[in-house]
Amino acid sequence: QVQLVESGGGLVQAGGSLRLSCAASGRSMSTYHMGWFRQVPGKEREFVAWIWWSGSSTYYADSVKGRFTISRDNAKNTVYLQMNSLKPEDTAVYYCAARSTDRNKWDYWGQGAQVTVSA
Repeated sequence: QVQLVESGGGLVQAGGSLRLSCAASGRSMSTYHMGWFRQVPGKEREFVAWIWWSGSSTYYADSVKGRFTISRDNAKNTVYLQMNSLKPEDTAVYYCAARSTDRNKWDYWGQGAQVTVSA
């Protein structure tokens, strides 16, 4: 079992930056791929970014490519999402997720962190 706790959300003006953190506990994060997703009320949860267990590969949704950066520190059991050039359409609840390297399903989720971008 892996427990995930997000932090770093908040209110920011358009064009600003925020960094989300996700702390993992219960098991070493180094055996999991880690991802970020987001959801707005009335819409399905959507993929934002994910990072290989070793940090050697990263993947992004087209909507955030070039603006967001996912990274991880396995020694600290923490994954980050640096969000720059934020837009009002980035407003959502952001969720951290973990996926075992031998599975194709995101098994563990955090409780979410609200990010609000004002115009």
